Amino acid sequence: MNHSHADAISVAQAARQALAALEGGTPVALVTIVQAPLEDAVGRRLVVAADEVTGTLGSAELDRRAAELACEALAARACGIRELELNGETWAFYVESQYAAPELLIVGAGHVGQALSRFGATLGFRVTVIDDRPEFANRERFPEATRVQVVSYEDPFRDVVVGADSYVVLVTRGHKYDYDSILQLLRREARPAYLGMIGSRRRVRATFEALVRDGVDPARLAQVHAPIGLDIGAETPEEIALAIAAELVAVRRGGSGGALGGKERVLDRVAPARETEQGGK
Repeated sequence: MNHSHADAISVAQAARQALAALEGGTPVALVTIVQAPLEDAVGRRLVVAADEVTGTLGSAELDRRAAELACEALAARACGIRELELNGETWAFYVESQYAAPELLIVGAGHVGQALSRFGATLGFRVTVIDDRPEFANRERFPEATRVQVVSYEDPFRDVVVGADSYVVLVTRGHKYDYDSILQLLRREARPAYLGMIGSRRRVRATFEALVRDGVDPARLAQVHAPIGLDIGAETPEEIALAIAAELVAVRRGGSGGALGGKERVLDRVAPARETEQGGK
């Protein structure tokens, strides 16, 4: 690991690096001494990235040991107090991981995309909206989005980075645009955390058949969420966006998407004899 800056780092410098991480830059862990055998050491800090350390806690060995703890916390996206023993003395640090929120990339700036952008921002996603129509892809329609961009559907992701933390939703106005977009994404090595496409069962089937003919591995298609969203009987653009947003949360948090009432079966726990009593009548 490169120790690029072995001088003390100020609160302002640490804050700038944390802000850059939150805005999509390299994730970092902020390490601050909160307990030390030397009173004047409290408050010293490091900024630790996966391959770089900035600042110093006072000694090279302490920096190295603290950076190891910070890398573990960063990998787990964790925060909290960490302790270590050095030369028979205890040091305690507050380690705070800083990383960007996942990106929700909405391909299509129509009514469903507009409603989904609002839901996505509320749920903590960094929202990017792309469309080929300037009258739709603009700040007036998407004030909550981090980024709104007019693109050509011939190469919609030319200036958009799609990575492991990307949640991509295809809600364009036409089958051809969905097809061209999903084909480009499936041919990339990088796989987003979520890839979903709107459309009826017939439309999705026709798209999948065409993708297989074009050489896409069916195993890759099995990872696509299509038709998109959870089954809540959605009809309006807002309801459809809500169904999509619910599926995004389920994928992000590892939920099943089923009704909690049926899963928990609380009444059966409260009155386990109910079915037996009814069966005996």
